[in-house]
Amino acid sequence: MWKRAAALACVLLITGACSKPIDLKQALQVTDVSTGWWDAGVVNGQNKLVPSVTFTLRRASGADLSSASLNVMFKNLQGEVRDEKYIQRVDFGPNGATAPITVHAENGHTADPPQTRLDMLKNSQFQDVDVEVLARGSAAQWTPLHKERVVRTLLAH
Repeated sequence: MWKRAAALACVLLITGACSKPIDLKQALQVTDVSTGWWDAGVVNGQNKLVPSVTFTLRRASGADLSSASLNVMFKNLQGEVRDEKYIQRVDFGPNGATAPITVHAENGHTADPPQTRLDMLKNSQFQDVDVEVLARGSAAQWTPLHKERVVRTLLAH
């Protein structure tokens, strides 16, 4: 009798631990997105601009997800990753949304003074970038959620 009860307990434990994975494409939405170029100050005597993105992550109603990990990638127009930031955990509030998330890249564009930051954005050598937001829940696979071009605008501090 105890063998049967132990076997049943093991089956219940295994099936309960293997819940159906969540489709993050359906469960999450990137909203309230704004992009631009953030003034990273003067570095090694040069003005520096880096791409930046701010967004909110919203959970679909009924989605059984309390948090997610994010990877925010900044790519050149050929699709090569220029910079990426890993965010280990973002939590959803009672309204099903995160607080606004802002990510600045480390790599960007530099120019010698007297070229202003606005002049840098207009320079013919300036290279545009795309930003891509990927998410991961408990599954090992990253799921692309959003991609867009970083707007050529100077962001205020």
